[in-house]
Order: sequence, then C-alpha cells, then structure tokens
Amino acid sequence: MVDVDDKLAYFQAITGLDDPDLCTEILVAHNWDLELAISTLTSTTNPNPNVDNNSVEVESSDLARQELQPLVAGATPPGLAWKLITLPISVISGSLGLISGAIGLGFWVAGGVVSHSLGLLGYGSNRIGDGSSSSTSTPSVLAAAVEALAFVTSFEKDFGRSRPNFVTEGFMDALQMSRQEFKLLFVYLHSPDHPDTPLFCERSLCSEVMVAFINENFVSWGGSIRASEGFKMSNSLKASRFPFCAVVMAAANQRVALLQQIEGPTSPEQMLTVLQRVVEESNPVLISARLEAEERRTNVLLREEQDVAYQAALEADQARERQRKEEQERLGREAAEAEKKRKEEEEAQERSAREAIEKEAALARRRQEKAMSLGDEPEKGPGVTQVLVRFPSGERKERRFHSTSTIQSLYDYVDSLDCLSTEKYSLVSNFPRVIYNQEKYSLSLKEAGLHPQASLFVEANS
Repeated sequence: MVDVDDKLAYFQAITGLDDPDLCTEILVAHNWDLELAISTLTSTTNPNPNVDNNSVEVESSDLARQELQPLVAGATPPGLAWKLITLPISVISGSLGLISGAIGLGFWVAGGVVSHSLGLLGYGSNRIGDGSSSSTSTPSVLAAAVEALAFVTSFEKDFGRSRPNFVTEGFMDALQMSRQEFKLLFVYLHSPDHPDTPLFCERSLCSEVMVAFINENFVSWGGSIRASEGFKMSNSLKASRFPFCAVVMAAANQRVALLQQIEGPTSPEQMLTVLQRVVEESNPVLISARLEAEERRTNVLLREEQDVAYQAALEADQARERQRKEEQERLGREAAEAEKKRKEEEEAQERSAREAIEKEAALARRRQEKAMSLGDEPEKGPGVTQVLVRFPSGERKERRFHSTSTIQSLYDYVDSLDCLSTEKYSLVSNFPRVIYNQEKYSLSLKEAGLHPQASLFVEANS
C-alpha cells in the first residue's frame, strides 16, 4: 500500500504544486484518493481536456484584454492591477453563501488586468458541501473569530489603541461585512518576527492620518501569519514581502478580487496615495452597487406595500365577517353563562341551607351527647360544688357537680347549652384570675380550688 509521503510526492509531481501543506490539504479533502484529487483538480482548472493549462491562462487573459480595450482606448491605464484569488477551502468553508451573492467584479476595473487565479485550490464546489471530507481540515468560524480577537488584542498591546478598526471575526465574515457596507476590505498580514514590522506599524499603519482614512473608507481585517487563517491568507494572496497589506473585494465563483497589494516598508504618504487611488477608482462600482441594492430594496418595499394593502383589504372583509359571527357567539355565550350562573346560585343557596341544617343538627346531637355524659345533677351536700357560669351575652347558668368531677365536666356542661355561637372558648375565674385551659381539664373541682362554690365566665378565644 502506498504510504502518505509517496502519495504526496506523486501528487506534487503530477500537479506541479510546490507547497506541501496545500497539497496535503487537497488530498485530505479527498480522503487521500489520488485519482479523485487529480481528476477534480484537472476538471476545475482545465475544462477542455485537449488544451493544456498554460493555453487556458493565456486565453483567459486575452479575453479580458479584448473586453476591456473599449474602456481604455485612448486613455492611460491607471496602474491599478488586480487579480482574482480563489480562497483555500479551509478559509471560505465557514461562509460559502458569501461568494455566490457577491458583487460581480469580472470587468469593473478600467486598467490592465492580470488574470491570475489560484483555481488549483478551488477543487470543485460539489466537494465543498461534503462535510465528511472537509470538516477535518477546515477551521470553524468560531476558531477564526478567536484568532482575529487574539490578533487585535496582541496588536493593541504592542502598538496602542490608535489603529485601524480590525474586525474581530474571521476573514470571510469581514468580507461579508464589507460587502454589506459597500466598502472595500483592507487586509493586513502581520509578521511579528520581521524586522520592518514594528517601524511600519508605528509610523505608517497606525499613523493618525492613515488610521482615519482606513477607518472611514474600508472595513479592516488583520491576521498574524503565525495563526492558521493568517498563514492561509498569506499563501492565497502570494505574500512575498512583509509588511504586507492588500485591498480586496468579494467576486463571483468563490473568488476574491485582489485590487491592490502593498509589500515591504512603505511610508504613510506612499500608502495613502495608493489607497486613495484604489478608493477613487472603485467608487463608481461601489456607488452603482449601492444604488442597485437600494433600487431592489425600493422595489421590494413597493411590492410589500401593495401586498400589505391587498392583505389589509382582505383582512378587513374577513374581520367584519368574524365580528358578525363573534357577536352572535358572544350573545349565545352570555345567555348560556347567565343561565349557568342562575343554576349555580340556586344550587349554592340549596347547598348553604342544607349545610346550615346539617350543622344545626350536628350541634344538637353534640349538646345532647354532652348532657348525657354529665349524668343527673346531684343534690346539695358536703361533697357537692355549686358552679355559676356567665356567658358573653350576659346570660347565666348554674349547676351542681360532685367535687370529684373534673374541669372537663364543666366544659361538657357549657357545650350542652345553646348559649354560645363559637366552639372555641375558655372558662376563667376572676379572683384570682385563672384560666382553666386544656392543661387543667383532668383536675377535679376540689383540686382546682373551685369547691364548695365557684363563679366562672366564658371567654371566647381569638
């Protein structure tokens, strides 16, 4: 079985790609299937099997020049070179919807065109959606955002807060943001170890004039080439010298238009001149795109308003019909509820009367039981105690008890009478004040000091 190194070497020899990391990435995306990877690569970069790759590049460039000649006849090219860059699948996989809906940039630059494509890396859009083949080699959108945030934090620490407003999201999210704002995307690839980097950042990139111009006219994205996405972007943009800056814009067919690149140490004046020219020459396209988008939005709003008006008229008719039905239903419900309420009131009255009768019967039975538990009233004698009970209503009741009878018998006596409207009460003596509560129920009248006679009153408990 052919091992990984042999497959990698064979793939490089067939395709002519020198970057081993890139070749490994392509092979991993095809599950190390050499035949499939080479077939996909060939079909992507050379649609005509009878024509070699070099001839395709020449024809593509000649076609671009032929179509652009009417725009530049008699005029001096502005010197703004641009390229179409196909991003590595690992960079764009998190936001594949961007490119298909991006502004077409095929023929908007009035100047010399170098049709340089990294189509070798775009190995078929049908493979992009295959999560099983790309998930292992594709950094997630979250990972890209973490890298971007780490770069901004490190950059601020080294060079202060006066800087371009780098987006703390992945490259494709920044590209989407620039498309939504109808601005170009300013890209800065940071090489921390390069000797020219500190001076460039301090005097050029972070100069007051440069920062103000970039923040006003561009959406900015920065990445360190030490990080995964920054490294892949440096390969895609063919960064050969550092410091490296570029101006890009989303194009069709999974590509990014490279409008301008600035490599090596550059003064703020030179950099500002270049960026001003890029902005000036791209403004017509951006303005046109913005106007088209606004016109589309206006048309959509107009159609929506018409739909809303029609829907409103339809809903008004439906509402009137519903209101008529609801009124009928309401009247029916009210009549039903009134009848139900009447029956409930009648039932409640009957239930209340029945409960009152049952309660009175229960009280009568209780009084009878208590009276029977007392036994016959004893005759006067030395072992007999005379007890007077006064009720809250002013009524008085008097009875004789054996001195050996308990306090409980006094409560039974009171309960046997129909003189109280409450069942919770206490028997109390005044002089001295003593409350004969539940703790004293078992005491005899003699033990409680109520013999030979006692006067008690009933005190209702709260």
